[in-house]
Amino acid sequence: QVQLVESGGGLVQAGGSLRLSCRASKRTSSRFAMGWFRQAPGKEREFVAAIGWSDGSPYYADSVKGRFTISRDSAKNTVYLQMNTLKPEDTAVYYCAAGDPLYSGRYVYTRKGTYDYWGQGTQVTVSS
Repeated sequence: QVQLVESGGGLVQAGGSLRLSCRASKRTSSRFAMGWFRQAPGKEREFVAAIGWSDGSPYYADSVKGRFTISRDSAKNTVYLQMNTLKPEDTAVYYCAAGDPLYSGRYVYTRKGTYDYWGQGTQVTVSS
């Protein structure tokens, strides 16, 4: 079992920045991947960004590309989501996710079903 602990959410004005962190209690294999999803009220949970642990390749949703950056600290088993130029439509609960997919690549990492472990969620609110 992997526990995920998120931090860093909050309230920010449009155009501002926040950094989310997610620490995993352990990495279960060399195929370990971590990602961020978000869910706004009344909407489905959607993919935001992901990173493969072995090669560090990042993947982003089109809606955040160029504004958000995902990175990892292997020594700390921690993934970060730097969010810049935030918009009101970025307001949501952000969830950290982790898993051991058999395959890699964008199609795999963007799917909710790829991830076995989920954090409790952290609220991000962007005011206009």
